[in-house]
Amino acid sequence: MYNKIMANATYLFIDGTNLYASQYELFGPNQYLYFPNFIKVIENKLKVNFDKIYFYASYSPITKNPTKKEKLYLKNESLFYKHVKQTKNVIFFKGYRSPTSGKEKEVDVKLAVDIVDFAYRNKYQIIYLFSGDADFLQALFAIKPLNKKIFVFCMENTILYRASFFFHTYIVKRREDIKIKFKRFQKYSFLTLNFKKLLKNI
Repeated sequence: MYNKIMANATYLFIDGTNLYASQYELFGPNQYLYFPNFIKVIENKLKVNFDKIYFYASYSPITKNPTKKEKLYLKNESLFYKHVKQTKNVIFFKGYRSPTSGKEKEVDVKLAVDIVDFAYRNKYQIIYLFSGDADFLQALFAIKPLNKKIFVFCMENTILYRASFFFHTYIVKRREDIKIKFKRFQKYSFLTLNFKKLLKNI
């Protein structure tokens, strides 16, 4: 009974650093995407329930003498991740930044490994990946022989075009009038959300 329940589960894997950067580019330093409501709206729109949400990210390093712009960015980032952690069913994996290069470490590998590991252990039957990074497609290709149902989410400003050739891809956008071109044989849908109701002011 336990294995059957697990096998029918729906998991959402989120490239959190990528999502944060996308929303920051779209909404700027004085607003941030309120993650709990963002997830609720997506679930309602698609009539899906995410049994578990795996979120992978790292915090930006703090310089010795941060500028006003940097302080605002760090505050925005902190608030965004704070509400991610408070969201129901979220498991937050925190990577780290290299002290020399500032580059993110462990996050991408952990996300890819979990996708494949959990699939082979039959923890889920339906998977949604939220990312604009094509590197993660290899993880999805690796689980394709297992006959899992695979979907991809991406934001309008970080579209994972290559994914739509293989998996149904949802492009989350702010307005219906934002035009994005795809080829006829690509698998995609537009998910237009009212972001005015999904943003918090700092």
